[in-house]
Amino acid sequence: MAIFNNVLELIGNTPIVRINHLDTGPCELFIKLESQNPAASIKDRIGLKMIEDAEQAGLIRPGATLVEGTAGNTGLGLALVAAQKGYDLILVIPDKMSREKISNLKAMGAEVVLTRSDVAKGHPEYYQDLARRLADETDGAFFINQFGNPSNPRAHEEGTGPEIWQQMGGNLDAIVLGVGSSGTVTGLSHYFAREAPGLELVLADPEGSILAEYINEGTLATKSGSWLVEGIGEDFLPTISDFSRIRKAYTISDRESFLVGRELLVKEGILAGSSTGTLLGAALRYCQEQTEARRVLTFACDTGNRYLSKMFNDFWMRDQGFIASDQHGDLRDLIARPYESKDTVTISPDEPMANAYKRMKLYDVSQLPVIEQGEIVGILDESDLLLAVAESPGRFDQPVSSAMVSELTEIDVKSPVADLMPIFARDFVAIVKDGAKFLGLITRVDLLNYLRRKADR
Repeated sequence: MAIFNNVLELIGNTPIVRINHLDTGPCELFIKLESQNPAASIKDRIGLKMIEDAEQAGLIRPGATLVEGTAGNTGLGLALVAAQKGYDLILVIPDKMSREKISNLKAMGAEVVLTRSDVAKGHPEYYQDLARRLADETDGAFFINQFGNPSNPRAHEEGTGPEIWQQMGGNLDAIVLGVGSSGTVTGLSHYFAREAPGLELVLADPEGSILAEYINEGTLATKSGSWLVEGIGEDFLPTISDFSRIRKAYTISDRESFLVGRELLVKEGILAGSSTGTLLGAALRYCQEQTEARRVLTFACDTGNRYLSKMFNDFWMRDQGFIASDQHGDLRDLIARPYESKDTVTISPDEPMANAYKRMKLYDVSQLPVIEQGEIVGILDESDLLLAVAESPGRFDQPVSSAMVSELTEIDVKSPVADLMPIFARDFVAIVKDGAKFLGLITRVDLLNYLRRKADR
């Protein structure tokens, strides 16, 4: 086994794995694990290439500040390279990015500036426009500009493309890929136009992006929708983009992307992110439409470890309406963590308040039902806990029963949703019961999620 001089030498040469347990029709489907790059995404390739090309051109001086706007993993690739080379890095990120990615970026030393994800190019808070402005306002800064930087596609033309062709032994019929900055599609287009002009490139696009319509119909929408999948899909055509070799595009919904991504983990043992679900969903559709055997490749764009709070979190998936739950036509439909299925996070009255504090932090909840012998006997929320320990931190060792609220306002499961509002006017949660049986809690956020799902129908 070789010993590498530094982590940057680990970028590229990622493995390819055959898909064995999903319905690929008459095709053989392969997935290239870009999640095996050191910062765990395909964007490590362009992060290294864009910085090193700028160094060679004399555009970056030692100790410089790099600035970029990123809606996906480019920021992590840049953070990896910048840290190794001693550059400061400012990243402007839309607010739909997962908390894991943001924490990862900060841990790697990047300065993160969050901005709105609901505005389009030209708006002062659009992530790319804001990044360019910050670069202009920062002395000695270099704006990476992945959407207009020719080193972005060059990384794939010179690296990813030849790598795929060598690994597949020159035997490949189609590649299914997504578009974020368009570096992958442009670079692979240029490489395979020379090496294998008959190889088909197929676009996987999240619902809401303008690209699938542009490929399939030749029209360019003036306004995009919104989508939850991170890192792919666009509301404009990047200046470096070349879609001339793409003849077909599939539109994949957020729901399909997340569910296919979860299925990839269960059936193939591959933990990959949300954009991988989009690519795999399109690849499976493409394969199932074929009438003869073809060899098809797609990408695991990044690791699913960055989406544990989203696509791999059952509660988040249920809140978004992506996982179906039994519908009862009563207040049970609003309970995010039903007690009967053991999803409710609870505490007992004789446990120390320190346990309640730890449980609230661990499960990201603000209140705990206090359960004794299967019955709810109280509620402990953050304010109750704070009032109990504010002047005497030693009270953390005292039992929950000394701080809980035991005079409970309950609501019958058959009550109309409107009856929740008076409860929320004075309490944080509604305690739902069916006769004497405790069913669970409804929070204000639960009600908001229910109303949002109702509005989206």
